[in-house]
Amino acid sequence: MKLTKLLLSAAVAAVSLPAFAAWPERPITLVVPWAAGGGTDAVARILAAGLEKELGKPVNVVNRTGGGGVVGHTEMVNAKPDGYTIGLATAEVTTYYWSNTAPFTYEKLTPVALVNFDSAAFNVATNSPWADLRAALDDIKKQPVGHYKLSGMAAGAAYHLAFAGLLQLEGINPKSVTVVPSQGAAPGFQELASGGVQIVPSSLPEGKAMFDAGRVKSLAVMSKEKIGAFPSVPTVKDAIGKEYEGGTWRGLAAPAGLPADVTARLVEATEKVANSEAYRSFLAERGFGYAFAKGPAFGTFLATQHKNNGEIMGALGLRLRQ
Repeated sequence: MKLTKLLLSAAVAAVSLPAFAAWPERPITLVVPWAAGGGTDAVARILAAGLEKELGKPVNVVNRTGGGGVVGHTEMVNAKPDGYTIGLATAEVTTYYWSNTAPFTYEKLTPVALVNFDSAAFNVATNSPWADLRAALDDIKKQPVGHYKLSGMAAGAAYHLAFAGLLQLEGINPKSVTVVPSQGAAPGFQELASGGVQIVPSSLPEGKAMFDAGRVKSLAVMSKEKIGAFPSVPTVKDAIGKEYEGGTWRGLAAPAGLPADVTARLVEATEKVANSEAYRSFLAERGFGYAFAKGPAFGTFLATQHKNNGEIMGALGLRLRQ
């Protein structure tokens, strides 16, 4: 009799306990480490719109700028790992540790999904004496360090590292070409057109206006396949017979320690958004490169990027940590 009463009491208590709803129960914040109106912000907002539909809760984009992306990435790393603060990480997160800009590495993030990869291109002025990539690389190899200059970014930025890696592939000192820092590709292309520099290693879409005006040409794009909107631009393999890929990227991430069930739900939702017609059309129309790798595959990508960037930054004299 006593046992029956105990079992009945336990059953009543279990029924009266509040049930825990599956994540998410409230709005989600998506941290963007770069300013509103930029490429990363644009990708974040189309992702957020898709995630809202998949998850059934608002996904609010918040721009946390400063320190070359350090402020926003730091907020991602330090957020409570409950799924209510996530972020759109960018290529710079695999360089901060080496440059001693921030104390953390990609290991402080839960990798959700790589959602974009923009390949760098070897852009030169239309009147450049280099007819193709082979001629350019052979000439650079012959000249003393600093003879040629490039612009379009700060030293150590993703496109600079991609360009330096291409030089290394050819056995050329990656310091051979000096960086003239600029706040993005637009002022870099102005320098290129005026003859102040000889190269701008940016994405092809960033140079479209200059290509259309007949002031710039691209000798090659650092991708495995040609870029659909620029069919006349060869890949590095087409140009010199060696496969090479380099550029910048964006991926959804969360703080390390995110619960497995929340991670799985977020990965599932992100995969649906990234493979949707709306998302892929958005990227294609604006010239962004499509890429997708989820969960552990994105984690492997981050580890490779971290290792490769550390090596290239060391060769460039930009690595301050071992």
